[in-house]
Amino acid sequence: MKKSNRYYILRILLMGLIFGYLSESAFGQQVQSAELREILDKAGLSGSILVYSAEADTYYSNDFDHAERGQLPASTYKVPHSLIALDLGIAEDEATEFPWDGEARAMSQWERDLTFKQAFHLSCVPCYQEIARKIGLDRMKDYLRRLDFGQMDVRASNLDQFWLRGNSRISPMEQIGFLKRLYRRDLPLSAETMSIFRELMVMEDTEDYRLSGKTGWSVDQGVDNGWFVGYLEKGGAVYFFASNLAPGPGVSDADFLQARKGLTMEALRVLGFL
Repeated sequence: MKKSNRYYILRILLMGLIFGYLSESAFGQQVQSAELREILDKAGLSGSILVYSAEADTYYSNDFDHAERGQLPASTYKVPHSLIALDLGIAEDEATEFPWDGEARAMSQWERDLTFKQAFHLSCVPCYQEIARKIGLDRMKDYLRRLDFGQMDVRASNLDQFWLRGNSRISPMEQIGFLKRLYRRDLPLSAETMSIFRELMVMEDTEDYRLSGKTGWSVDQGVDNGWFVGYLEKGGAVYFFASNLAPGPGVSDADFLQARKGLTMEALRVLGFL
């Protein structure tokens, strides 16, 4: 073999080793957890709970294959949606009011005037459909390209519902990637936008921990798709999570709604993070 050929082959092998190391370093270690599997089995749910410890650079899940699988974002899209609304001034802060027009809505809790923070945590679909129309197609697509939030299928015909039905997809792993960039303020948005939203996203603020998150639920073509995504700050550490779940036979809608957050919090406790 000629010297030049040997050099070329060795160079390819070396680059492969370097790439392998960088890939492992970039995505962290992965720990398959039987305890997380048991949590879902006992509740009669399928899917995946994915937790990332920033301090240990380690992911924990019951099913990493599922955690890489894209799903409709449902109301977890209200995270980038809210950031876009704040950045454009459609909403000035968490107190911006969205008045109810008096028309009947799918959920009674939406049938009143809501602040931006209330609309976010109550997943007010009509409120965010109004925001989507104000953003417009071109600006929505431009922001999504810059924010890199999964693979959203946004067209003029689905501008106010693309996150609820159709071909838009994001995986639990991608959700955590986005949340890490939000937490680290590594998004192409103003510092004010990110500061306002990070406060708006807080669900619980106790002496022991601070929980920020968003639930989501879509039913498209008969497929139930439930989410709870966010991060937990405790004792100087931060833990990111993205649970994507589906109910099994006999699980009621009410139980499923509670399970998205409840099982994720149980998983954080089992892992010793809460």
